[in-house]
Amino acid sequence: MISTTLQDAFNKQIGNELSAAHLYLSMAAFFESLSLPGFAKWMRLQHQEETAHALKIFDFLVDRNGRVSLQAINAPASEFESVEAAVALALDHERRVTADIYALHELAQKERDYASHVLLEWFAAEQVEEEKTLEEVVDHVRMVKDDGAGLLILDQRLGSRTTAE
Repeated sequence: MISTTLQDAFNKQIGNELSAAHLYLSMAAFFESLSLPGFAKWMRLQHQEETAHALKIFDFLVDRNGRVSLQAINAPASEFESVEAAVALALDHERRVTADIYALHELAQKERDYASHVLLEWFAAEQVEEEKTLEEVVDHVRMVKDDGAGLLILDQRLGSRTTAE
């Protein structure tokens, strides 16, 4: 059985993960509008990955006899100043998710909930990967600046991704 405090915190995190998924899907639409199908595909896969994260927590709560309580998700931005602004926002968002995961981890430690600790170790490692990948994308977008050919090459590279990791 999971404590009510942890259950509530995990339910909030489900909302955070679904909010991230919603943001990434909005970014996919933005990139489609710029004729950048590789960026759009990459963001759609990010959407799938964040949804899978929410479901991982959902299933964990169910397995622990907890109660899942879905929260409202605010509408994400649909317009972004530039490709760089959009990917920088995605990186900032991942950094906030990392902070949320760390706070959950601290709560699980405080409550001596070892099962939650194991789950959150997986999420902490996942966030390292998420931030590293987005930092690289942001760096590459900044390197090409206004070079259309460079942006198209980067678009092709991001479009080669085949799975939500």
